[in-house]
Amino acid sequence: MMKPAKPPIDTALIREIATLLSGSDLTEIEVQNDDLRIRVVRAPATVTVAAAPVAAPAATVALAPTMADASAIDFSKHPGVVTSPMVGTIYLAPEPGAANFVDVGSQVREGQSLLIVEAMKTMNAIPAPRAGTVTRILVDNGHPVEYGEPLLIIE
Repeated sequence: MMKPAKPPIDTALIREIATLLSGSDLTEIEVQNDDLRIRVVRAPATVTVAAAPVAAPAATVALAPTMADASAIDFSKHPGVVTSPMVGTIYLAPEPGAANFVDVGSQVREGQSLLIVEAMKTMNAIPAPRAGTVTRILVDNGHPVEYGEPLLIIE
């Protein structure tokens, strides 16, 4: 009995994935379609940064949380988190110069488009899994996102 022939390797697809990987901060991309599975991994660059000592401020003022503060908090366990279903580039608006789909304080309904994740030149709308109010947006427009990365919080 003869084995079925293996499908030819699509080198153009591998080049496209490698280009996407090298043009972003991602270190790994995996694509699977039926029996074909392609995984491209890049070793992360090692960066050493030396910080100069800073004098402590005399008084601090409590400000609204910034993106830096948000990255220090683990939102992955938050009950209202919306995570990325794929690796790609995040967009907060439907096109450059347009208003964002949602902002902090926006009321959303289940199924409403919240963001777009571009993956392999395909725009994928991310729908709201539930109705509620957007209390935090955890990503920046045009930045890469990983699978399962927290994108925003709906309460």
